[in-house]
Amino acid sequence: MFKLIPIVLAAAWAAAITPSAHAGKPVAASHRGPVNNVVLVHGAFADGAGWRAVYDNLTARGYRVSIVQNPLTSLADDVKATQRVLDRQDGPTLLVGHSWGGTVITEAGVHDKVVGLVYVSALAPDAGETTAQQYAGFAATPEFVIETGSDGYGFLSPAKFKAGFAHDTRDADAAFLRDSQVPINMSVFETRLTNAAWRTKPSWAVIATEDKAFDQAMLIHMAERIGARITKVSASHAVFMTQPQVVADTIDGAAKGFAAAGR
Repeated sequence: MFKLIPIVLAAAWAAAITPSAHAGKPVAASHRGPVNNVVLVHGAFADGAGWRAVYDNLTARGYRVSIVQNPLTSLADDVKATQRVLDRQDGPTLLVGHSWGGTVITEAGVHDKVVGLVYVSALAPDAGETTAQQYAGFAATPEFVIETGSDGYGFLSPAKFKAGFAHDTRDADAAFLRDSQVPINMSVFETRLTNAAWRTKPSWAVIATEDKAFDQAMLIHMAERIGARITKVSASHAVFMTQPQVVADTIDGAAKGFAAAGR
């Protein structure tokens, strides 16, 4: 049997957020000059294929784009999967994460090839915090319902999938996403981070204003706390699929900002 968990997250997850000592924007990265590498990190219940339109857009602009396939078995496993891809980059890299991928890039982004972080409707804990703590004090999201099995892995409810994850997609596309879900080990949300790359590297955030996975106030709070440059767009949680131009433009703008600073 499974249990249904609306992602208010259960009371067991609702530890109070420790106020951050971070004030204002993060310390600017020391890198100056062109950034040609982009690494994309997907979130829960999905895989890297969802980045295809962003990938096509960025590669057409001349970027070298790599996509991480997270196993979604633990934070450590996802971070290692990301580090393996980062190790293969040939120079300065922008690291991009969607949803749970935001936690992954926060931990993995201390890699020496990463010069900046882009959060796409993504989580952004601090070092010493859990991902679950980010939800404390924010409104429930009743359309985003997780069914957790006896093995501790969660899927999004099929009945609620389109409404909660991808309401602005075609029915056929939402059905494919629903039926190709990658379950996540729910214990990852209770794992404390060791690093917070956003404290030392500049960050950008794309916020989907119709996201049903997170309270809007939560997304804005996280982005402001890390000092991210914020872009808002009307989209569902599947913003990486439904608004790839906006996501790609944000990544491109970040990369060009480094280039301009190097002149």
